[in-house]
Amino acid sequence: MRVEPIPADALAARAALWIADRTWTAFAARGAAHVAVSGGSTPADMLRSLATLTVPWSALHIWQVDERIAPDGDPDRNATQLDALRAAGATVHLLDVTAHDVAGAAAAYAAALRSACDGVLDVVHLGLGDDGHTASWVPGDPVVAVTDRDVALTGVYKGRARLTLTPPIVNRARSVMFLVAGAAKAPAVRGLLQGDPTVPATEVRAADAVLLADPAALGTGT
Repeated sequence: MRVEPIPADALAARAALWIADRTWTAFAARGAAHVAVSGGSTPADMLRSLATLTVPWSALHIWQVDERIAPDGDPDRNATQLDALRAAGATVHLLDVTAHDVAGAAAAYAAALRSACDGVLDVVHLGLGDDGHTASWVPGDPVVAVTDRDVALTGVYKGRARLTLTPPIVNRARSVMFLVAGAAKAPAVRGLLQGDPTVPATEVRAADAVLLADPAALGTGT
């Protein structure tokens, strides 16, 4: 995995440019770009920055990496962070976490991904939790070891079950980018880079993977 240190105040803009560059590459090669994004506080600025850039918006498909099982409009939902990308012209595909049959909704999302891009995403954006989780692959959850599905239902974590992309589809992606900020993440970053098997994020083994992180997250500064 490549590591790209970025000053904290430039991290969001750099990540947005990284996604935009790969969006244009995908568009030139295949006429469309399929990008999966994670939620959380760190990527919010990145998504707002991305929405201001020039990309082939009408050919950009945004997918969710994961989503909490919560009602529409609930502040726990990641979906609201995608409003800026939808307003810019992207097609946004939401995980149907309000479905009566959530497991069925997971299968339907996987089928939609297969239909849209043969199950091969151009970009997957990931975060990293203090405990080493990424997507919604938390320590001890069986979803970390899933090999036969591209989308799965997790156990309860911090009061919510989630739907999430699984390791197989993440590892098929053409490019994967971790975006990490803050000193609290430094131990998890160290575990990720050292291949600590107790860190679920080490299940990410895509051929083209990069870590964009500020000095605090890398343990090299504040």
